[in-house]
Amino acid sequence: MKNDIEKNELVASVDSFADVNADYYREAFEKIQQSERVALTWNSMAAIFGPLWGAIRGLWGYFWIFLILEMFALVQIGRGLWGELGADKIARYERLLANIAKREQQAAELQAAGDVAAATDKLNIANNLKKAAETTLLEAEAATQQATSVLIFGLILFVAIKLMEGLYANHAYERQYLRWRSNPRLQTGLSRANAIWGIVLIICILPLTLIRYTVAKADELLSGLTGGFLGQTIPITEFPVKREYFSPLAALGDQGFDWLASRFGNVFDGITYSIRTVLDGIEVLLIGTPWPVVMVVIVVAALRLAGVRVAIFTAASLAYLSMMGLWEISMITVALIGTGAFLCVLFGIPLGIWFGKSQRAYRTAEPVLDFMQTMPAFVYLIPIIAFFGTGKPPGVLATLIFAMPPVIRLTALGIRGVPEATKEAAIAFGCSRRQLMMNVEIPLAMPSIMTGINQTILMSLSMVVIASLIGAEGLGALILESLQYAAKGQGLLGGLAILFCAMVIDRIAQGAYRKK
Repeated sequence: MKNDIEKNELVASVDSFADVNADYYREAFEKIQQSERVALTWNSMAAIFGPLWGAIRGLWGYFWIFLILEMFALVQIGRGLWGELGADKIARYERLLANIAKREQQAAELQAAGDVAAATDKLNIANNLKKAAETTLLEAEAATQQATSVLIFGLILFVAIKLMEGLYANHAYERQYLRWRSNPRLQTGLSRANAIWGIVLIICILPLTLIRYTVAKADELLSGLTGGFLGQTIPITEFPVKREYFSPLAALGDQGFDWLASRFGNVFDGITYSIRTVLDGIEVLLIGTPWPVVMVVIVVAALRLAGVRVAIFTAASLAYLSMMGLWEISMITVALIGTGAFLCVLFGIPLGIWFGKSQRAYRTAEPVLDFMQTMPAFVYLIPIIAFFGTGKPPGVLATLIFAMPPVIRLTALGIRGVPEATKEAAIAFGCSRRQLMMNVEIPLAMPSIMTGINQTILMSLSMVVIASLIGAEGLGALILESLQYAAKGQGLLGGLAILFCAMVIDRIAQGAYRKK
């Protein structure tokens, strides 16, 4: 009796989910669920309509996977039918023939002028070009003969993909059914809107892809479709968007940077002066003091804060810097990394705490963090130079922009990860908001915060070499010089020095937290 009730519930559930052809899908789902191995089921509609069937049934993963696979197979079929596989070789062969004719004509003119030696050189060049032309012609003929093989391969691949679509469809739909059982908001039955979207996507993707990879001179044809006028095609390099909008917008950007630099020049100068003061003080402390004294102080600090192992590693790293004669420029790099990382932590942790407590603030700041983290590092140098000039302070500011997002994100993640029950218990025992944050939330979020600090230090390290392009000195300038002159040994030794500097800073910071 119980089994009958469960079976009736399953039947009703599948009927409600599948809607159309429910009996077929009920039998297919039962076969899949009862089979100990991979059940073989065949879906003719999925094999016929392929990706479109997935879109109609709400299986968008199925849609994209098999759309890409079918597109690849159709491209091979198109190449075999009308792809002109040897077209590029034929074009090269024709250019070589024209060049040969030109050389022979020049040789004839020089022969007539009595310059036999120069005429002989031209003929030798022409003969070499003839050999190259013969080789190119053979390659073109071989490529043309491959058209049948490519066509057969495309047809076999297309049939195999259709078989995969039919065999895999019910398994994918059964998993969708199981997800629907736990989340009834998922699509059931057929969707007309999804069908329209699927058709639109297929029409937008397949034809243009086939044209691009199968038709000769596809770029000219596509530019004609998008920018042609009265049958005349416009080359892509002269497309109206580039000609009409790019230059004015670039000029407008230049004007905007100039206006900001002149209007807020005092603010930018003040920021630069503050950072330069901090850097100069750190450099005087690290460089002006005899290096054995600095080395002893750093090793003792590592021993007290992080333990014996970190102290030994620190001593070995500093000994490497001193023995290689890289102490002074390494201390400049330490000042740059330390200042940049310190500013990132100083501003990043409070922002991360705020974003961890306010979801609205985090949603507002997330696009900015994405922009800071994904924009190529070299792009940061453009506004930095425009507003702050060149030198070490602009390098620190570029590091600040590039390396701050990790500590903000991971601090916010750690704050949001504090269990609500723990916070409620602390409040029940009389914790104020400040005590809750300082004594409960921040200590529990500290592993995530320290991971963010670690990532910030490593990203500050990566900016050292890039910042050397705008005049930041130190080991980054040594690496830049190695790149310019292909000095492989110098570059490797300088890279190891940068690595040791960053690892010492990170090991001391992480070790101090772990020991505490």
